[in-house]
Amino acid sequence: MTIRFKATGLLAAGLLTLTAAGNPAAAQQKFITIGTGGVTGVYYAVGGAICRLMNKERAKTGLRCSVESTGGSVFNTNAIKAGELDFGMAQSDVQYNATKGERQFKGKPVTDLRAVFSVHPEPFTVVARKDAGVTKFTDFKGKRFNVGNPGSGTLASMEELLKQMNWTMKDFSLAAQLKADEQGTALCDNKIDGFFYAVGHPSAAIQDPTTACGAKLVPLTGPAVDALVKAHPYYAKAVIPGGMYANNPNPTETYGVLATLVTSSKVPDTVVYDLVKAVFENFDEFKKLHPAFAHLDPKLMVKNGLSAPLHPGAIKYYKEKGWL
Repeated sequence: MTIRFKATGLLAAGLLTLTAAGNPAAAQQKFITIGTGGVTGVYYAVGGAICRLMNKERAKTGLRCSVESTGGSVFNTNAIKAGELDFGMAQSDVQYNATKGERQFKGKPVTDLRAVFSVHPEPFTVVARKDAGVTKFTDFKGKRFNVGNPGSGTLASMEELLKQMNWTMKDFSLAAQLKADEQGTALCDNKIDGFFYAVGHPSAAIQDPTTACGAKLVPLTGPAVDALVKAHPYYAKAVIPGGMYANNPNPTETYGVLATLVTSSKVPDTVVYDLVKAVFENFDEFKKLHPAFAHLDPKLMVKNGLSAPLHPGAIKYYKEKGWL
């Protein structure tokens, strides 16, 4: 038995050596993780699309990519700072605040945060129960409203809007903090009257309640919104097209941010280079992986919505393409 055990060990070692010699990338495989958001949100789809394209090249690069469902923008930024995530999705306003040390990062700028690229627009989307008697955002005063889960960019943006309106969470009879994939069901189950969500469109999280219980999109306009858009470079007016969702034939005016992919200066240049190369060398395939990606333009993605410095690995590829 002892002799056979030793022989097996030697054989295994020999096979490992042969494998390593024949495929250096496999022997030195590195795992990278992208933090996203709720599984029904577009962040999760972005992470999945990136990993799908990266993993096609893993025999060459030695990189294996996986997606993690997280609390969202603020969580991802803090996890990158702590070294717990390699990459993460973040709203453009959260990226700005982290870089400048403002709002939820007040006095604690994330100095090693680096931008990779921006992706789709994320209009702030307000949805109401069809029998809630709501036609504008101020109608939610005294009602049950989901403001976003802790750690999400949605909650951070909601707090900024309320502050501009001179409202607090106490202006709602209930300020729920449900996750994005819970709020549609809660709305249809009459546990809340409405919710606020920063998301790319079309989104399953909006499609489900509009289809299941006739939920209505509510415009997000007025002096507070005008003031925020004027004061902050990361905000822009937006329109959700009519007919995109069941029972909502008319366009819905609102404002919003851009989704961005961020990383840390500690992530090696070669890893970031391989990620952006995997996306942009297969860009037609990337655009087909979610309807929200249909109108993306690479030359704008490397500039718009980015407050943190670009990662050197990304810069190298973008210069090769003539985009910088």
